[in-house]
Amino acid sequence: MHLPTLRQLQFLCALADERSFSRAADVCNVTQPTLSSAIKEIETLLGVQLVEREARGASLTTAGQEAVSRARSILSSAADLVSAAHQAGAPLSGPFHLGAIPTLAPYLLPRTVSKLREDHPDLKLYLREDQTDRLLDGLRSRTIDAALIALPWDTRGIETEILGDDEFLFICPKGHPLSSAKHLVPDDISGEDVLLLEDGHCLRDHAVSVCSLNGPRNGSDIGATSLATLVQMVAGGLGVSLLPRIAADAGVTAGTDVMLRDFDTPVIGRQIGIAWRSGSPREAEAKLIGACVRETLSARP
Repeated sequence: MHLPTLRQLQFLCALADERSFSRAADVCNVTQPTLSSAIKEIETLLGVQLVEREARGASLTTAGQEAVSRARSILSSAADLVSAAHQAGAPLSGPFHLGAIPTLAPYLLPRTVSKLREDHPDLKLYLREDQTDRLLDGLRSRTIDAALIALPWDTRGIETEILGDDEFLFICPKGHPLSSAKHLVPDDISGEDVLLLEDGHCLRDHAVSVCSLNGPRNGSDIGATSLATLVQMVAGGLGVSLLPRIAADAGVTAGTDVMLRDFDTPVIGRQIGIAWRSGSPREAEAKLIGACVRETLSARP
């Protein structure tokens, strides 16, 4: 029995993604006739038409859609085989794709990456900053190998390991009444204009959960795109907020007219964790990176 080659399956998947023979050929770094010939060979082997050739591109037949789905699974398994063999020979050497959420990446990755390079000089780290749900989708689709996220979060089909706690601090403009209050508890801010990150940021959900907030009282259409922007909004007198200690320790409030305060009882707003796909051959490497992150967290200023 003759079987399609992995290269032919790559061509088919590229054509499914690009819906154009010329663009798919460019992606695969081959000529268009080479790619077109490979697709015809697959169709001959399978005895069914996979692609509708059109004047302005190409589309998949029903059989083609099924073939592409199985081809992606085969290619993913082949990639896992290579990763498992590579890991057995030399963990954390070669390429590793690591994701991180925006409220961790700028404050945690610089120190972590520096230590990883020192400890694993043969590691070629590719970084991706994105929101939690998209990072989890990347793990499931195997476009990234591990991700630094904040927990708790719904991570079905994904394994996680907790690396440390991240405390929430109160942030307000200088001169705000709560900046000099004798005591401070989460309920004290329930009546304030609380600024939050935009929808989609897990930190927004964690802040709402920890302090039992319903969202900002006024100007609910205002949402920051990053913690740095959130700090500037607080400095501008638009409201108060909660700030993760990891960002405060990294100096995100430096040079701004804001006041940072601890709550009387520390408020653990979230846990920092590393995530990987269940059954991934790179689980051990993800845990090694997690150990490096844990060491970085323990060395906070």
